[in-house]
Amino acid sequence: MGSRVFTQYVLKVHSRCDLSCDHCYIYEHADTSWRRRPRVMAPEVVRMAAGRIAEHAQLHRLSRVHVVLHGGEPLLLGPDRLREVLAEFRAVIGPVAHLDLRMQTNGVLMTRRICDILREYDVRVGVSLDGDREANDRHRRFATGASSHQQVRAALALLREPVYRRCYAGILCTVDVRNDPDRVYDALLAESPPRIDLLLPHATWDTPPHRPPGTTTPYADWLHRIYQRWIRDDRPVPIRLFDSLLATATGGRSETEAVGLEPADVLVVETDGAWEQADSLKTAYDGAPDTGLHVSTDPVDRVARHAGLLARDGPANLCATCRNCPVMHRCGGGLFAHRYRTGAGFANPSVYCPDLLALISAMDRTPSTSRNRAGGSGQRPPPEAAEADLIPLLDDLAGGYGTVATLERLRATQLSITRALLATLAGDAGPAVRPVVEQAWAVLDRLESDAPEPLRDVLGHPFIRPWLVRGLARWDGSGASADPEPAARLAALAAAAAVRADRPAELVVPVRAGMVHLPTVGRFELGPSAPARVTLAIRPGALELVRSPGTSSLVSTGRPDPALGWRPAPRVSTAGWNVVIEDVDPDRDCFELAAGPYLTYEGQRTFGRTLAAALAQLRRDVPGHVPALRAGLRAVVPLRPEAAVPRRARPGAGLPGAFGAVGVPTTRTGGLVPLIRSWQHGKLAAMQDLCDLVAPQRSAPVAVPGHRPGTALDLLTELYAWLGLAAGRPGRPEQPGRPERPGRPERPGRPERPGPRWAVETAEALLAADVLTGHGVRFVSGMRETLGAGRPAAG
Repeated sequence: MGSRVFTQYVLKVHSRCDLSCDHCYIYEHADTSWRRRPRVMAPEVVRMAAGRIAEHAQLHRLSRVHVVLHGGEPLLLGPDRLREVLAEFRAVIGPVAHLDLRMQTNGVLMTRRICDILREYDVRVGVSLDGDREANDRHRRFATGASSHQQVRAALALLREPVYRRCYAGILCTVDVRNDPDRVYDALLAESPPRIDLLLPHATWDTPPHRPPGTTTPYADWLHRIYQRWIRDDRPVPIRLFDSLLATATGGRSETEAVGLEPADVLVVETDGAWEQADSLKTAYDGAPDTGLHVSTDPVDRVARHAGLLARDGPANLCATCRNCPVMHRCGGGLFAHRYRTGAGFANPSVYCPDLLALISAMDRTPSTSRNRAGGSGQRPPPEAAEADLIPLLDDLAGGYGTVATLERLRATQLSITRALLATLAGDAGPAVRPVVEQAWAVLDRLESDAPEPLRDVLGHPFIRPWLVRGLARWDGSGASADPEPAARLAALAAAAAVRADRPAELVVPVRAGMVHLPTVGRFELGPSAPARVTLAIRPGALELVRSPGTSSLVSTGRPDPALGWRPAPRVSTAGWNVVIEDVDPDRDCFELAAGPYLTYEGQRTFGRTLAAALAQLRRDVPGHVPALRAGLRAVVPLRPEAAVPRRARPGAGLPGAFGAVGVPTTRTGGLVPLIRSWQHGKLAAMQDLCDLVAPQRSAPVAVPGHRPGTALDLLTELYAWLGLAAGRPGRPEQPGRPERPGRPERPGRPERPGPRWAVETAEALLAADVLTGHGVRFVSGMRETLGAGRPAAG
């Protein structure tokens, strides 16, 4: 038997990733081999791989060879190591065949220096982006839950620059039917890609894809919506899946292994030098792509004779269902990995079989050319528009306060992230918890139409997003987890939204630690003998709690009822402020001081007076904060007094979410400083959801002459908190009302108190240290200007 010829290779140069995408087939599916492999491909493995590819090209007199740098995330190599890999491949393969070098990246670490290297070695780059911010944030997030959207868009903006445009290969978008297809299409086209790849999420019959209730072919419906737009717009950009299905209709070749009958033409080299089949097989079972062969001992011709590769070729290797299908020559059975089922192997139709058949049929019914040559909405914003919108936000916040308009923009961003996380949690629920989740989701879905404002108020509660991040980190999507918390909190969230909207609903709510907590509304304290779950029936102005059939309690939502264990969320209403005192939410402990315990009724009244005093001092000493705080403050967390609990390393700016919450100690005085510090931390964290201020790869300490060094993010956080407290007046102390003592020696074990000189020198050190992004430079320069001017911009 003659050897197969291979022209395409994927080089796994780095086996780790800086994102934590929950749909990733490498880290989140059946194969776990990445744990056993080196993080980085060694130089000797690079040399051997290049040699094997050149050897095969020369033996078969190939005129062209394609090599894709992949991962993990290939940009984790860093610029110097990346240059070495590219130089090795150009030197070894270039003399034998034309080398088409490519790279697939998430774009987060893309810099101008990286682009210069890619341009030097003529590398074309594909970037992963799933659409607009809400769509992309559904899966492509950092491990903290923070968005990667702005960094990816910044990478695409670099690639669009004329000097780098040749390096721009296109965008890879993973389909999620929970995202709006029109918005996804518009967002992708706004980035002016040379090509778009629409990828069905990897799934098998063992782990089928998400399918919304009541739909039989959701992926076909979703893709056909985009196909219709694409045709009306006169096919403005190649879309590989559609182009391939159109080509195979007339006997042409498919451009993707996802459809068509072309033989497999891709080999993978892992970081340890192992030859593997297409790595999409990692979604089938542990070890599915393995060949047992290695670049050090096995030439490509030997790999080409591997049984696993031969089993993928031609109609004879399809199951009977596929061989008898009228669109077999176009669908080709779908992606090989998507056919897998335990016990039957790959001898099955694709798990997307109904969708592929429906999509092909719908495409055939749709004219493949536009009847309107001027088609398209013509309303897509230029890709630079969102980038330009950030400038006024950065400049405004750099003044120390932030206007109401800026706060509304930050709130909208946080709400978008929360919605995406919420949809992910609900969509990934497994069978053990799905009834609770679906019941809650139905209530939320109804409120979205009937009462959107109350729903937004509840979703905007500062501790909803931290809960979602924490819940998703422990959520395996199978429903097998013994931890019921994600389902419990989702049901409680829906109940709270129904109460706030005053809409009838009935939900089964699991009980946690003897309590049912309804965010922004209140809590039932049921005690240790409480059942595992209760039913909540929302009535007009009232709540009925059913512990068991025939045993229920009816309470007024606005009045405490100690006998029945009902306590409305305490609020402070004074001089125009109306905020929740949050002393029960399990995710409230995210400030520099530890969160305090639940408050008694007397404790609530005492803390209310403390908070009122702090807000009165705010109006008197730093009134510039008042307009934005009135617009953005949603909850206040009682903190333990500083004297009782040591100060923790400042976590405020590093935590996702909690925007709109501040912490105030349960003491009679001194509440203003922690209030403003936590407010500044929250604004800074929300701004960093829109754009990076510190370069992700820069983690070395920054030296501040005469002061203690720190990481760029820590110094930036402390500087912004100081700016909010100092109100920009020279000599203004960290704590209003307490004079600073210049030149006072620092006591052993006591941190230096920041002052105006420290603030100026810290800003200048950050600007000189090459640790900031372009946005970060603008922001810190604005703060430095504010410090020099002696006063922030008015709120």
